[in-house]
Amino acid sequence: MTNEQKRQVVIPGEVIVSGDDFLPGDGTEKTEKGIIALKFGLAEEINKLVKVIPLSGVYNPRRGNVVIGKVENINFNGWIIDIDAPENAFLSVAEVPRYVNKDGLDEVMDLGDMVVAKIWNINKRGIDLSLKSRGLGKINEGIIMKINPNKVPRIIGKEGSMIKMVKDETRCNITVGQNGFVWIIGDNIEDELFAKKAILFVAEKSYIPGLTEEVEKWFAKEKGGEKSAN
Repeated sequence: MTNEQKRQVVIPGEVIVSGDDFLPGDGTEKTEKGIIALKFGLAEEINKLVKVIPLSGVYNPRRGNVVIGKVENINFNGWIIDIDAPENAFLSVAEVPRYVNKDGLDEVMDLGDMVVAKIWNINKRGIDLSLKSRGLGKINEGIIMKINPNKVPRIIGKEGSMIKMVKDETRCNITVGQNGFVWIIGDNIEDELFAKKAILFVAEKSYIPGLTEEVEKWFAKEKGGEKSAN
């Protein structure tokens, strides 16, 4: 494995690379034999840092992550949000960037409402969310889809390149939550469904090298069919 294009499927305990030049990253450990995989997934090496991208699994919350969740409950000082993690998260009234009447929390967000939020703290008590950043808040329109959280890095792409391509080609605004929920909003439902189809294609092909070129070909084919149909 000499560069990031050469990904290989590894199983726990398998030696990925040997030698002192390499550093262990996510999902790996350094041993006498070399750097071994701790989980089933795709081994990747970038600038001597070796990591394993899991092929399946649940979302592992991290501070700073943008997530999309559903209001599960309301108490006297905030909302309990299901972010599809092992435990629910909490959004305090203090983390909403507007005045909130404590007697009318359901007027801001009600049970079942979807919201884009950021994890600002994780402690023994649980996961704390905030809406105090641009692009965060209640979702009122568009469509929401779900992908495997471990596919999120591939959907976003290097420095956001993949998701930028999907946005440009589909003319949609797209928010990708690190927990695998994706919010798509376009001028019409056709554009939104096209974006959903594109994201599903990227997720399905996430393990292949040269993914960008494959997605470019896919868009050319889809748009070619669109033109011939009109």
